[in-house]
Amino acid sequence: MINMVNMTIAVPGELKKLIDAHPEINWSEVARQAWWQKARELELLNKLTKTSKASDKDVLDLAKLIKKGMAEWHNEQVSRS
Repeated sequence: MINMVNMTIAVPGELKKLIDAHPEINWSEVARQAWWQKARELELLNKLTKTSKASDKDVLDLAKLIKKGMAEWHNEQVSRS
């Protein structure tokens, strides 16, 4: 059996209202899955950057290219709708 611990988080009042409007959702599970996903992404990022020879500037340049590409893709999707 997995040892589970309780955590308390603070959320804005508006988010709390939205959550409360959907009692059929297991919000603890939603949060747990989101935390797992983020933790796995960070773990992968750590592995990738551990041996990287890229400079900070290289990383920022790549991030800008990715953001630009994502924005273009999003704009295409919106224009198709």
